[in-house]
Amino acid sequence: PYYCDDRSEESLGAAIKHFKPGTFFVSTKCSEADGRMLRDSLERSLKRLGLSKIHFFHIWCLVRPDEWEERVKGGAVAAAFKAKEEGLVDHVVVSSHLQGDHIGDLLRREPIEGVTLGYCAINFPYRQAAVDAAAELGRGIATMNPLGGGIIPRESHRFEFLRGPRDRSVVEAALRFNISQPGITLALVGFSSKSQVDEACAAVENFVPYPATHIESVRGKILQSLDGLCTGCGYCMPCPSGILIPQMMDAYNEKILGGGDPARITDRLKWHWRLTPEDAKVCTLCGACQEECTQHLPIQERLQEIASIEQKPTGPNP
Repeated sequence: PYYCDDRSEESLGAAIKHFKPGTFFVSTKCSEADGRMLRDSLERSLKRLGLSKIHFFHIWCLVRPDEWEERVKGGAVAAAFKAKEEGLVDHVVVSSHLQGDHIGDLLRREPIEGVTLGYCAINFPYRQAAVDAAAELGRGIATMNPLGGGIIPRESHRFEFLRGPRDRSVVEAALRFNISQPGITLALVGFSSKSQVDEACAAVENFVPYPATHIESVRGKILQSLDGLCTGCGYCMPCPSGILIPQMMDAYNEKILGGGDPARITDRLKWHWRLTPEDAKVCTLCGACQEECTQHLPIQERLQEIASIEQKPTGPNP
């Protein structure tokens, strides 16, 4: 639900009518903390999809460490597991943007069967603990944004060091780096053209995982080459002034990768996050974000720089 003006499940449901039973898996999600609301959302999903059960049902979007407890207190977790007992759900899983060690702790503590998380060559240091924990516990991991939300293909020249002897492109190398991790079950790759589908398929054709020595070598090169990029761990939140700091820092990544062009910041804010530099001007320089930043990035300085970007007129000249 929620995507394409809430029509995503209806569209997928129309396609599922043409699939052979037993040849596909369906995953969907809900972010409600209230148990009744989660159950209502699940039932709407089943109706839209035209299914009698969901294979993987996500307790969606855990961003802060305390949000799991909010879902427990609100009854959402109990409602999800009750739906499993009733046969409406095969597996209860979570979707999370937490740091890796927090996800790992959750996997060890709760009977959830898997997790969907962001993992790529840019942010792997802050999610690796979750991947390792899942491998240790035998839980599933689906990775989202394995190409860094499109940054890796767009800036492929910056990521040439990822390529191994058999890799025909940086995209292939980035995907193989992802799915070579022993704890990762599958990578969710986004496409906007048939050629991108073909390239992703080529990356896993006759797939052989990278040896551990190559993975460790690449990890070392990543840490050296991408110093200063925000990995989006979210530890800087919540902001007392309400600034969406991870989104702002994501836009600043675009400037770093784009050779210092401030237009890369404004374009990313406008088209990806529906934000403007004006949204950074409410920063009070309280320093709370920098105290929590695990990478010790100069967040205040970057926010001031973003706020100082002059907005170009978007309409015709008078």
